[in-house]
Amino acid sequence: MRKGLFALAAVGLLATGSMAACGDDKGSDTGASGGSGSKVGKVGVILPDTKSSARWETADTKYLTEAFKAAGVEVEIKNAQNDKAAFQTIADGMIQGGVKVLMIVNLDAGTGKNVLDNAKKAGIATIDYDRLTPGGGANYYVSFDNVQVGKLQGEGLVKCLTDAKADKPFVAELNGSPTDNNATLFKQGYDSVLQPKYDSGDYQKGPDDSVPEWDNAKGGTIFEQQLTKQPKIAGVLAANDGLGNAAIEVLKKNKLNGKVPVTGQDATVQGLQNILAGDQCMTVYKAIKKEANAAAELAVALAKGQKPTTATGTTEDPTTKAAVPSVLLTPEAITKENVKAVVDDGYVTKAELCTAAFAAACTTAGIS
Repeated sequence: MRKGLFALAAVGLLATGSMAACGDDKGSDTGASGGSGSKVGKVGVILPDTKSSARWETADTKYLTEAFKAAGVEVEIKNAQNDKAAFQTIADGMIQGGVKVLMIVNLDAGTGKNVLDNAKKAGIATIDYDRLTPGGGANYYVSFDNVQVGKLQGEGLVKCLTDAKADKPFVAELNGSPTDNNATLFKQGYDSVLQPKYDSGDYQKGPDDSVPEWDNAKGGTIFEQQLTKQPKIAGVLAANDGLGNAAIEVLKKNKLNGKVPVTGQDATVQGLQNILAGDQCMTVYKAIKKEANAAAELAVALAKGQKPTTATGTTEDPTTKAAVPSVLLTPEAITKENVKAVVDDGYVTKAELCTAAFAAACTTAGIS
C-alpha cells in the first residue's frame, strides 16, 4: 500500500483558507475559500449522488474540501443526488457564478456533455473526475485505471473459485450502470479474465445483467431473478460493494452466503465487513484521497492560470477517439488477508469497521 499523497501544487501558499457552508436542497454543499481579495479563480465541483456508493459523501467531499482548503483556493462542492435536472441547475449556477474551473462526475453522457459544452462556451476549464464523459471533450480526466479495476475483480473471483475447488462453476455478472463509462471499463477488465475461462469450458457463463444507475435495490431484484434463472450460480462478479451486498442479501435468504464468492469495489465499510464475515471474497480499494488530491492539484493550477504538469497520461474518448490528458492512479485488490491495509491507509477507521459484530474478525485480521 503506497501511503504517500500527491503533493498539491500550492502547498505552502495562502495557508489562511477558511471554510464556509452553503445551502442546497438537492444535496451536500461544501465551500472552502482562499480568503477575500484572492485573484485565484474559484473551482466548482459536482458529485453525482450519495446512493450508488457511500464514497461520494464520506470520502470525495471530505478529501476534496481538505485539498482545496490546504491550497487556499475557493471551491464549491455540490451533489446532484442522481437528479439530472439538478445537475444542470447546479452547473448553470456555478458557470454564472464565475468559476474558473468546473470538475464533474457525470450522471450520463448527454447531461455531462451539455454541462461541459456550456462551461467551454464561458471559457471555463473542465475536468472529468472519476468518470470520463464520452463525447464530452473535457480538458482533463482524473481517475483510476478502471480496466485494471475490472481485471482485479476478475482475478479475485478466479482465486476465490479456485480456493473453493469449484468445478465448472456458473458465474453471474452484475454489472454497473450502462450509462457510466467506468462500468464499461470495469466489465472490459473482468471479462478479459473470465471470457477465456468460459471459452475453455472451465467456467460456465451464467446471467449477465447491468444495473440501471447503480441502484442497489434494483441490483438485488436483478440478482434474485438471475438466481431463479440459474440456481447453480457458484460465483458473482458484482461491480461494486453496493451491488455485492445486494447479491449477498439474496444469497442469505437462500442460505448460500459464504458458499458463493462475491466480488465488489470501493472498499466501503459494508464491503469490508462482508469480507471479514466471509460473505464477500474481495473488493478493490481505490485510494480516494490520492484521487482527490490529484484532481485538486490539477484544478489549482488551472485556477491560477497555470499549465498543469501532472496529466502525463492519456485516455481515449470512446465516442470521439480524442486523447484526453489524464491522471490515472493504481487500484489495489483487498481480501481478508489485507483488509488491515485500508485501515492503515486511513480510508476507514477501526471504530467504523470493527463494531461489536466484527470485533473478533478484526482481531484475527490484525486490526488493533
